Amino acid sequence: MFWKHTRWAFLWALFIAFLCGIPGRDLPHISFLELLAFDKWVHAGVFFVLFVLPARGFLLQASVGVFHASPRSWALLLCVVYGGVLELLQDAVFEERSADLYDFIANSAGCLLGLALFDRLIKKISFLRIPS
Repeated sequence: MFWKHTRWAFLWALFIAFLCGIPGRDLPHISFLELLAFDKWVHAGVFFVLFVLPARGFLLQASVGVFHASPRSWALLLCVVYGGVLELLQDAVFEERSADLYDFIANSAGCLLGLALFDRLIKKISFLRIPS
């Protein structure tokens, strides 16, 4: 049951890791003055989705009780930590990439926005609706 409800979250997380692993030689450099540049909006949007998918999955599944008991808290914690780990990996492992504090902040902001809008989203979007 756990995998059934969280598989999309895992697949989305793998997709994000793939994006972070793309060599950075062709990516534009974002300077300090461009804090609200398109790159940051993409980070926030990707992590917004990353929050919503596991939060919904944790809410639906019942086999791992600790996740079912507080799905939003666990999803927020896991997504923020995942965003931080990916930024560190970009600096240490991925070719021609570096860690960016502002990317981490944008990742976390996307997660917080997902937390703020989660209840509305699961009522309004048919794909996310919780079965009665």
